[in-house]
Amino acid sequence: MTEAATRRAPGTPCWVSLMVHGLAATEEFYGALFGWEFEPGPQQLGPYVRGLLDGKEVAGIGQLPPDRRLPIAWMPYLATDDADRTAETIRSCGGTVGVGPLDAASAGRMAIASDPAGAVFGIWQAAGHLGTAVAGPPGTPVWNELITRETSYVGKFYEAVFGYDVESVVSADLDLLTLRLAGRPVAALHGVGRPRARERGAHWMTYFEVADADAAARLVQELGGQVLQQPREGAYGRQATVADPEGAVFTIVRSAEDRGAGEPGRGAVR
Repeated sequence: MTEAATRRAPGTPCWVSLMVHGLAATEEFYGALFGWEFEPGPQQLGPYVRGLLDGKEVAGIGQLPPDRRLPIAWMPYLATDDADRTAETIRSCGGTVGVGPLDAASAGRMAIASDPAGAVFGIWQAAGHLGTAVAGPPGTPVWNELITRETSYVGKFYEAVFGYDVESVVSADLDLLTLRLAGRPVAALHGVGRPRARERGAHWMTYFEVADADAAARLVQELGGQVLQQPREGAYGRQATVADPEGAVFTIVRSAEDRGAGEPGRGAVR
């Protein structure tokens, strides 16, 4: 299912972006893995490109200054109609705003924040750039999931900031919340407990659709990346957790055909 870019309801994941040290090498990796081509994007924070699939924007990659040693990680942007007001709400609810709000030329207004558990995310007030222009086909982001220690406290933060309806999975051995807007699932929060949460800290995980998870995992390795969790049948289809050559972790998924709208393969970033 293909989704065209439209102005997203506040709280909807609308874009994913990655900051790296080697921009050219990273373009080569994702170009070979997902078939992306690239064009320059807003340069306010340094060199930045937008990955295109069949001419449509799907994700952004920027270059970190040489002296910055920030974690290399994919980061989702959540839509807002007012970046300044949302930034204030984030602060008042126990989060931190580390960058902005600031204008990204004519594309929009943005900020980078972290939730009370430390997971980093962006907020995006669209102007000329509405966000990901297509979701569903191989090579596009289709789902975002927060990996955190436990979901109850941080779930209340996202509910207060973005107005989500929060649906809990009732299970003795699974701590999972689904975030919904107007009845449609847009993201999930997954509590993994203290030991696993210490591995990388709380973080957002982006899922990218692929035609064949096993073949894509092999290609990741051939291109200099790593397979952190081998292809397996998961909640959203056949999936593998991988990392690019600079260590940015993401999930590749061949979505199950019978998943509902808003989950992988069904336009979750709309």
